[in-house]
Amino acid sequence: MVFKRLFQSLTGSGAKEVDTKAAAADPITYKDTIITATPLPEGGQYKTAGSISQTIDGVVKTTEFIRADNHASLDAAIEHSVNKAKQIVDERGSALFDSDRC
Repeated sequence: MVFKRLFQSLTGSGAKEVDTKAAAADPITYKDTIITATPLPEGGQYKTAGSISQTIDGVVKTTEFIRADNHASLDAAIEHSVNKAKQIVDERGSALFDSDRC
């Protein structure tokens, strides 16, 4: 047990770590789309990520995004993820769901 604590103190693996699952925020509606922020934990921080969905001809189409931006807090990552999704919707419009990958 002593060696384990010593190893953790040397490697930093005993420090509080961020949950390894994506933390999904409550979905919001923006210009006929549903935005869900799902920041990804990475290195003790959160990476900007989420999904954008829209119902087209009765079919729900979804596209996901991940950006390189990292944030120290989950709340900051959620806010930035929502803002980034809004920017994507504003820039791409309906063309966002033209791809077969949606």
